Amino acid sequence: MSDTPNVLVFFTDQQRWDTCGCYGGPMNLTPNLDALAARGVRFEHSFTCQPVCAPARGSLQTGKHGTAHSVWRNGLALPDSERTLAHHFGDAGYDLGYLGKWHLSADVDKPVPVERRGGYTGYWEGADVLEFTSHPYDARWFDENNQEVHYEGYRVDAQTDRAVEFIRNPRRHRPFFFFISYLEPHHQNDMDEFVGPERYAKSYLNPWVPQDLQNRPGDWYKSLPGYYACVKALDDALGRIVQALEETGQLDNTVILFTSDHGCHFRTRNAEYKRSCHEGCVRTPCVLTGPGIEKGRVVPELVSLVDMPPTLLSAAGLPVPDTMQGRDAMPLTRGDNTNWANEVFIQISESEVGRAIRTERWKYSVYAPDKGGWQVPDSDRYVERYLYDLHADPHEQVNLVGRKDYDAVRQDLKRRLIAQMVAAGEAEPVIEDAKYYA
Repeated sequence: MSDTPNVLVFFTDQQRWDTCGCYGGPMNLTPNLDALAARGVRFEHSFTCQPVCAPARGSLQTGKHGTAHSVWRNGLALPDSERTLAHHFGDAGYDLGYLGKWHLSADVDKPVPVERRGGYTGYWEGADVLEFTSHPYDARWFDENNQEVHYEGYRVDAQTDRAVEFIRNPRRHRPFFFFISYLEPHHQNDMDEFVGPERYAKSYLNPWVPQDLQNRPGDWYKSLPGYYACVKALDDALGRIVQALEETGQLDNTVILFTSDHGCHFRTRNAEYKRSCHEGCVRTPCVLTGPGIEKGRVVPELVSLVDMPPTLLSAAGLPVPDTMQGRDAMPLTRGDNTNWANEVFIQISESEVGRAIRTERWKYSVYAPDKGGWQVPDSDRYVERYLYDLHADPHEQVNLVGRKDYDAVRQDLKRRLIAQMVAAGEAEPVIEDAKYYA
């Protein structure tokens, strides 16, 4: 067996952390992920750096925040000058493969040109916005020659069939870096519905309701059964992929990252499913396994999606470029949290021009009331919008912003948030105090 590990990213779309058994989810949806976590490391507090599809994906490819890699909202293309994970692994001699949703070329329902694939050469089957080219039982995307391909059956299963074929390829003689990007459990846009496979159509009609959704308006009451069925189908897919790695003798020499681009608040916090600072929207599952990674460790420190690119490079024994803004979390997997700043920075676009910081105890968020979230990436002026004490109020029911008895906490968080914004390459802004109770 080669000392150089394979690296596989299993990436889901819009999956909450609490859908997973290893995070305490009670629905028994993820036995395969739970088993993977037992043989590796689970990051207990993992967060997106941008709660919307394209910016988050750009961050996972580049190790930079959305405003730094230029895809700060949907509909923008990743610049050719940006170096992605594909470039770094390709330069190290890896075979490259990409399968599924891309969302970084601004081609929407058209084939992604080679020059806008972020350096993924060789195996390519995907679409820029997969929900615009396919349906749950009509899986359509494009191959490396930009020819449309059509697969029978449920979309998750069809993607997984292709992933298993890639893994089982007997002609490969080099390690691979393979990125599998599923659409599920994201809703199917033109149906406005979460569509699980027929085999689970009636399995979750009496679903567990997370506490942050209870007693709130939104569409969780009709969406959770299909959403949970999608999660179960994804876990089935993960089980098949792990089995293929094991049967081909590659599992013990493959680094596997399981994570998602953002969560889902089911229209309880704004008019759609994401694009807010709240836990249901920004907290995600994150499990890492592979050679040299301790088994069964739970990392309590806060990590961000933007930390995963340097972490993957480090796990494979490759150098981490100074251009990456994310942090290498591999020391955390060994119990070394020396110099780890226990906070994450979140940029919010489209619904607003917003920024947030999440610490072990606090959530603090600001927005630019005179700026449009689709029009500009940032602002020189923000106003405080949310403050939550997550120890006392883990489900974010009581907004403390504007309360004078929290002035000291607020001022500290304001200072830390501004420092994070500057570190991400933004100009130092003015953040105005909230004048009234929320």
